[in-house]
Amino acid sequence: MIGTSSGQLGARSALRSFGSPEEGRVFSLQLARRLLGLLRPSRTKMFIAMALMVVATGMNLLAPYLIKVAIDEHIMLRDISGLIHTTLLLAVVYSLACAATAGQRYVLGWVAQSVLVEMRSRLFRHLQRLHVGYHDTTVVGITVSRVINDVGAVNELLTQGLVTVFGDVLLLAGTIAVMLSLDVRLALYSFAVIPVMVVVTLVFSRHARIAYRRTRQTIASVVGDLAENISGIRAIQAFTQEQRKREEFDQTNIANLDSHVRAMSVSFLFLPAVEFLGVAAIAIVLWFGGLHVIAGGVTIGILVAFIAYVSQFFQPIRELAQIYSTMQSALAAGEQVFHLLETEPGIPDAVDAGVLTDVNGRIEFLNVSLSYRAGEPVLQDLTFEIEPETTVALVGPTGAGKTSIANLILRFYDPTAGSVKLDGHDLRHVTQASLRRHMAVVPQEPFLFSGTILDNIRFGVPSAELDSVEAMAKRVHLHEFITSLPEGYRTTVQEGAVNLSHGQRQLICIARALMVNPRVLIMDEATSNIDSRTEGLVLSAMEEALRNRTSVIIAHRLSTVRKANRVLVVSDGRIVESGAHEELIRRNKVYASLVRRQFGEQPP
Repeated sequence: MIGTSSGQLGARSALRSFGSPEEGRVFSLQLARRLLGLLRPSRTKMFIAMALMVVATGMNLLAPYLIKVAIDEHIMLRDISGLIHTTLLLAVVYSLACAATAGQRYVLGWVAQSVLVEMRSRLFRHLQRLHVGYHDTTVVGITVSRVINDVGAVNELLTQGLVTVFGDVLLLAGTIAVMLSLDVRLALYSFAVIPVMVVVTLVFSRHARIAYRRTRQTIASVVGDLAENISGIRAIQAFTQEQRKREEFDQTNIANLDSHVRAMSVSFLFLPAVEFLGVAAIAIVLWFGGLHVIAGGVTIGILVAFIAYVSQFFQPIRELAQIYSTMQSALAAGEQVFHLLETEPGIPDAVDAGVLTDVNGRIEFLNVSLSYRAGEPVLQDLTFEIEPETTVALVGPTGAGKTSIANLILRFYDPTAGSVKLDGHDLRHVTQASLRRHMAVVPQEPFLFSGTILDNIRFGVPSAELDSVEAMAKRVHLHEFITSLPEGYRTTVQEGAVNLSHGQRQLICIARALMVNPRVLIMDEATSNIDSRTEGLVLSAMEEALRNRTSVIIAHRLSTVRKANRVLVVSDGRIVESGAHEELIRRNKVYASLVRRQFGEQPP
């Protein structure tokens, strides 16, 4: 991929770009609604899960009452037959509760996977729409964390958490109703701890959102650092910077540990408080209920049932507290997911954009300027033309703006001022898909995808048959090498294409570009970074590639420049010289100096 001069954010810088964790509110109703909207395609199955939860909750509410009946109406009266019937009924109730719970979990598991797939597919589609500038300035690991970790956290809340909240609220309301119906005084004694519970919950909620938002940021930073270090492992080892990078990663990892510990501390302080209040409520019921039993005010069965209901009363409160932690983590993750989804493509198609059909390949730059950052011009007032089926070489020092010119032709960026045209069409007025169907790129650093050599050559034309792929490989002098491999064209390209030399990768990239038969070809010097033996093959392949099409070459070697019909010398974002190789040499100005310095050769 053609890069930019804008550079990439480090993982720590990217982490800071998401803002301070203190910015989040304790609860965002708008965010919650957006998250719930993700369940819309699965609403039928969610309804089934809710219905099963209602059945399970009803059975759990009925069970303690049946125990009360067994004690007061059968055990105390020595009614063996009634006890048998009640015991059997209790077994049926528990069986129905277990079956409903199992069915609910199965349905939720199906929904969870469906939502997960849809969310990640949606993010992936959006990432493909984002222009190159976004990917140039965002650490890959941060993006991966959004798609994997944050989506997972959101999915957990939407599937497991939501139904559990519904069931717990239903169980809590039902338990309160049953307790009040059994004995109002004992119920009120049980509820005495509720004011303390409210205070504890308010204190917990104030700290939870900040803590969990921080955990989403730090895990993204860990993934970002990991991806960056794996990608740069050669440089790290070459400069013996393993120790420094280990220390930096340890700092990021420890920061992630600290944020998670702080988040867990909030939950771990809250949950024991809820447990203590639950035990206190049972003690209150046992004391006052025992006194009422002794006084004959209530039966033993009611007291036993009440103790069961009090335990059941605090069970959903404990679960709701845990789900609240999940909710805080999911809301923080949801913020990041929607932040990514709301990132504008940057280079959108105009509403009335036309579709390019037949292309001759005439390129025009009219007073073009470009800035990646405000106030930092990369290209300044460029005006030039490239005639169809000609080859133009862009030469100049590093950072002069050569790659930026190629970026504009491909419309990876739009000019800050002026216009870029293809066959008289302003690139901003045609669809990007139709524009790039007539273009191809051969990068300086060849990138191959996982899969086979065959798949990589026909990447732009997936339906291409093996015969046409072989014909193309012969045109770029690659066929002999491929057929020498044990699996030929079916040879798997390993990660990073480490099983292929740089030159072999470059030849595959040239074949890949030519397979789409582009009218405009951008080549970021295919002969750099390869040995002289391979250079001859690549140069021959380039001659084939440049034939009968408009070609723009970012040149780093004189052998490539000499093949160009015209040379544009770029310096500080401007065209300072233009002409054929021999003509510019005779002028003995900027280009001749570049030949001596940059190409390391003496002009003829």
